[in-house]
Amino acid sequence: MQKWIMSGLFFAACAFAVVLMFTLPGKEQVAEEEKPTMPVVQLDAASAEATVKASCVSCHGDQLQGGVGPSLQQAGGEHDAEELYSIISKGRGQMPSFKDQLAPEEIANVAMWLAEKK
Repeated sequence: MQKWIMSGLFFAACAFAVVLMFTLPGKEQVAEEEKPTMPVVQLDAASAEATVKASCVSCHGDQLQGGVGPSLQQAGGEHDAEELYSIISKGRGQMPSFKDQLAPEEIANVAMWLAEKK
């Protein structure tokens, strides 16, 4: 009798696993859903520089040379504007998310400004 109960539980667990395998989203789908969409803005270098000075220099340095955070002097050589927008919006590693402190347009402007630094 106990074997029948155990085999029934095993069968139910296997069936549940198969159902989950086909219904849960994959890593690519989850990553795409979580990726923020960058708004279309016109680059305003002066505004971007002011935003960076107000929000980023404490970790990335006054010349963007790095410090607590990495150097951003050649950020455009490593990431395009959309990747930078995603990093600034969501945060990464020790870097916090700035989506609650800056408007999406401000983040997009900073991302475009940093993308030009190669």
